Amino acid sequence: MKRFFTLLVAALLISGSSWAYNREIVAIHSKAMDKDILVTVFLPDNYHEAKNLPTVYLLHGYSGCNKDWDEMGQAGPLADKHNVILVLPDGGYDSWYWDSPINPKHKYETFVAGEVVSYIDSHYKTIADRSGRAIMGLSMGGHGALYLAFRHQDVFGAAGSTSGGVDIRPFPKNWGMSKWIGTIDENPENWEKYTVTNMVDLLKPNHLKIIIDCGTEDFFYKVNCQLHDKLLAAKIPHDFIARPGAHNWPYWRNSVKFQVLFFSNFFEAEAAKKAAAEKK
Repeated sequence: MKRFFTLLVAALLISGSSWAYNREIVAIHSKAMDKDILVTVFLPDNYHEAKNLPTVYLLHGYSGCNKDWDEMGQAGPLADKHNVILVLPDGGYDSWYWDSPINPKHKYETFVAGEVVSYIDSHYKTIADRSGRAIMGLSMGGHGALYLAFRHQDVFGAAGSTSGGVDIRPFPKNWGMSKWIGTIDENPENWEKYTVTNMVDLLKPNHLKIIIDCGTEDFFYKVNCQLHDKLLAAKIPHDFIARPGAHNWPYWRNSVKFQVLFFSNFFEAEAAKKAAAEKK
């Protein structure tokens, strides 16, 4: 009996330390697509005592959903560790987070960068401006995070991509992209317009904080290196990390820890700037 009690106490302590954050799953109605979409929200354990908190949006990859960064990515504890709100929207099976130029019912850019952000800011205690918002994602979501952040720098102050498909043009027959922007043969202009690597000219030095990483064994490694080179040529400061790894969850579970730390440092710097400005 004594041994059973000891094991029970140990189990409760482990459970408490692992699951201190709070998980909520909400259905956000997309007016743009006329449907309800599930979004997972992680709140740090001290959420109700805290003042307004920064928010990190985590985008899943191809064939994923709002559960991925929770169940496979194990990102929840980062809400407690960095005292941030984590938001995991369902971006559809193969949306690439675009507003489709050929299908008016496909508007995941509007949903994530507009409708989700508006809902989260109106229902939770957030820092409701770009100084308190970051967005990152893996694979399709890595492309999506940079795509949305580059196009909505008034919404997001920091962005990250891990193993991101940051140049779609070498993969014209993959991952359902042609459903939303047309085939590369019939709509070559869309394949130029809707890829992250061609959006560097939207950036101003030191405006958007950027972190990019990719495993050296990843099939997206080459396009990530090319984006890195393009950012260097444009003199856009950014963190770029290349380390051994493939296109899989062991790599992403490690990556998200570094990216959320990067965002946490950004949030702290922005808070310090505001505090200094208020003292003047």
